[in-house]
Amino acid sequence: MTEPDPLHPPLIVRRVIPIPREQVFDAWLDPKRLARFMRPRDVGHTTAEVDARVGGRFRIVMHHKGVPVEHTGEYLLIDRPARLSFTWRSVHTDGQPTTVTIDFLERGGGTEVVLTHTQLPAREVDSHRKGWSDILHALSGEP
Repeated sequence: MTEPDPLHPPLIVRRVIPIPREQVFDAWLDPKRLARFMRPRDVGHTTAEVDARVGGRFRIVMHHKGVPVEHTGEYLLIDRPARLSFTWRSVHTDGQPTTVTIDFLERGGGTEVVLTHTQLPAREVDSHRKGWSDILHALSGEP
């Protein structure tokens, strides 16, 4: 068994979304839809570029009060519609890659999204929890 890393505690965020899991999964790989929901509440707008294949890369730019913050990564696993995993790198990860894994579970016609973010600097866990929670809330309004 792996010992927990106190410097990089895992972050887990869950939300049930009243949308079929295939649609929820696909939203994460569609740049137009991704830009609409990848917006924590303090973000004015977001742009997204996606190369949706294992080994493909993405680039998301969130504009916080007019200041662009770039997030990049590489897709590690695309298992439609059950699981998606990718690296996540930004100034908030000290430029180091972290890993996001998202499980999409069927829940009575809807989807439970379980997002796990690992290797985050400990000081960033709370702000990322808020950000991912806001993003999942915005995703629940996607068509």
